[in-house]
Amino acid sequence: MTTDALLLPVGRPLVVEDLADYPDDGRRYELIDGVLLVSPSPRRLHQRAVAQLYLLLAAACPADHEVLFAPYDVRLADDTVLVPDLIVARDADLTDRWLPTAPLLAIEVLSPSTRAFDLLVKKDRLRRAGCAHYWVVDVDEPSVTAWRLVGHGELADYETVAEVHGEARLVLDRPFPIEVVPQRLVER
Repeated sequence: MTTDALLLPVGRPLVVEDLADYPDDGRRYELIDGVLLVSPSPRRLHQRAVAQLYLLLAAACPADHEVLFAPYDVRLADDTVLVPDLIVARDADLTDRWLPTAPLLAIEVLSPSTRAFDLLVKKDRLRRAGCAHYWVVDVDEPSVTAWRLVGHGELADYETVAEVHGEARLVLDRPFPIEVVPQRLVER
């Protein structure tokens, strides 16, 4: 038996292959432990921040890495596919359709509908997968919080590297040198 709208199987956890024919309707489809999560299209301020961050990251990114924005799948397991707003990954790790490992950097711009998911579930899944850097942007403040993975394996955890608001400058040397001013991410 399948659902009528998405033609996805019911009665069992979903896997990556089940998403092959999901609609290109502007929504974000993600899997967490076989459970489908669907997010609405982001609002304008969200998109503006993603665009500004992309430009900053692309200008600073090493030549052997690439910056990609959603939708681009990060496949962490057969039953777990995340779609961060932005990722930075090594060229050698990327395929034409997805990243089959944790990115070097994942960034989420918070939305009312995904805030808790991004700060808790997605952050934890990326931590467990070994994503070295995770940033969250709140366009309503505006602010940027950056975490860095410390430790290895099961003991690895994120530590806060910086949290800046408004006109304050976020200056980081990892994963590569970059400067971000939260207020500028939301301005035209």
